[in-house]
Amino acid sequence: MNEHRTEHRKIEQNYPRRQTVTLAGAASTAAMLATMLLIGCTPLPPSKPASEFTPQEARGAAVFQSHCARCHYPTTTHGLHGPGLQALTKVKAMPSGAPPTDARITQTILYGHGMMQPVAVSDSELNDLLAYLHTL
Repeated sequence: MNEHRTEHRKIEQNYPRRQTVTLAGAASTAAMLATMLLIGCTPLPPSKPASEFTPQEARGAAVFQSHCARCHYPTTTHGLHGPGLQALTKVKAMPSGAPPTDARITQTILYGHGMMQPVAVSDSELNDLLAYLHTL
């Protein structure tokens, strides 16, 4: 047992604990950053300012507020009761893993998915909502 303690003291003398923690922290941070770069974690593009909305996008924002805002945040990826929708149409996959095509988004809105219930909107409201979702 004394040999183990002596060996441990030798290691601590040659490699102070403070340096080990610093190197471990730096290695961990570097690994995390490398992983983020490999999987494409880049900042999401900002949403279009409401002051620049077309009339259709503005109508879509109103549809979003009346039908979607109780479950989804529009300008963040943080979830409320459903996922946040920032950059929904600009990412490779929606939270479900499906590509964010208008057809897929329309299907999700009209028929629901997982815990999301179907949303009853007219064709014109749906088109306005899709235009708005493209601004996020």
